[in-house]
Amino acid sequence: MRFLLTLAPLFLSVILLQLSSGGVGPLDALSGLELGFSRGQIGLLGSAHFLGFFVGCWWAPRLMGRVGHSRAFAAFTAMGAIGILAHALIHDPWFWALFRVASGLCVAGCYTVIEGWLMARSTKETRGRVTGLYRIADMGASLSAQLMIGVLEPASYVSYNVLALLCCATLIPLTLSNAPQPAMSSAPRLRPMLSWDCSPLATVAVVVSALSGATFRMIGPIYGQEVGLDPQQIAWFLALFILGGALVQYPVGLLADRFDRRWVLTGISVATILSCIATALTATSPEAALVNAFLFGMASFPVYSIAAAHAHDFAGDDQRVELSAALLFFYAVGAIVAPYLASVLITAFGPNALFAMVGAGHVGLLAFTLSRMRARPAEVRTRYVWSPRTSFTIGRLTRRGRTPEE
Repeated sequence: MRFLLTLAPLFLSVILLQLSSGGVGPLDALSGLELGFSRGQIGLLGSAHFLGFFVGCWWAPRLMGRVGHSRAFAAFTAMGAIGILAHALIHDPWFWALFRVASGLCVAGCYTVIEGWLMARSTKETRGRVTGLYRIADMGASLSAQLMIGVLEPASYVSYNVLALLCCATLIPLTLSNAPQPAMSSAPRLRPMLSWDCSPLATVAVVVSALSGATFRMIGPIYGQEVGLDPQQIAWFLALFILGGALVQYPVGLLADRFDRRWVLTGISVATILSCIATALTATSPEAALVNAFLFGMASFPVYSIAAAHAHDFAGDDQRVELSAALLFFYAVGAIVAPYLASVLITAFGPNALFAMVGAGHVGLLAFTLSRMRARPAEVRTRYVWSPRTSFTIGRLTRRGRTPEE
């Protein structure tokens, strides 16, 4: 317990970071609608965030190697605060897209520092508890960030100032901690094709995962307003998606450890397709939209972790860190494209186009999964591990949990 208490500043920084960064995307979507931005321009903001996230994932380990963990964390936090505050200075979608690149850099950089610190402070005996508490802190704060949208007024200086204050507060726990900075390990090489070499199915699945997760969190507010949800209902709409995904992680993990992961992925894709159809058929009911958001989260949220577990089944221990980075690379590529594409489709075909796009992606994944099951047999399974999409270095924190099952 004493050891875990020494990590409390890191967990508190995660909570404050998630409260700040997790609220920017939905607030930007609602603010853009308030200011008359087009759907395509709002989608561009989500894509810009993930562009910054991708660059930050690559750059952060190198900056940490030059200036250390604390200074790198301060630099990335400053970028995030500047990006949030700048929204109130000029109401232009192209400038806002630039500000969102800064927010994406902040998220990737800060998570890289925190996860590197947690990895260095953990041992084989404590890593499971550390990862579990990290998951609780991250998911709990993400859920709370969505609920904040119900009380933050769109296009308001005060709203963006609140998020900027939370971003600045992220600095306090970590920089005031008296724990020594860990030695900087080498940055993982970015080898995207390692993912395809280990598992073409996992590579496709993480891209499809971006269609669900990145699109829903960035474009979900547009869908909510289009179907008649008020800001408070939109907040619950987004929060229930995350809650559904969080609650299903453990039972899905049990299934993925017991049965062929490809059959589990098949079931998840079928469930997601059915959820998309149900959402389209009941779009006029606010209550049904909230229920469907919860079910959609349960169905689609585990795709990334299942795909990552399947890819690691075909990797050696010396490849796990770089494989985790490669999978996140493909997720980031999908997340850059998906929000803008979804916003264009909503403009052309209406709000149900969002779930039509996600459903079509899972139809393709379902077909590809069935074809891959005929291409080669399953390997000895590693343990299912919750795989957050936070930084290229996350593989170091989760690597020791992926020991092959007896």
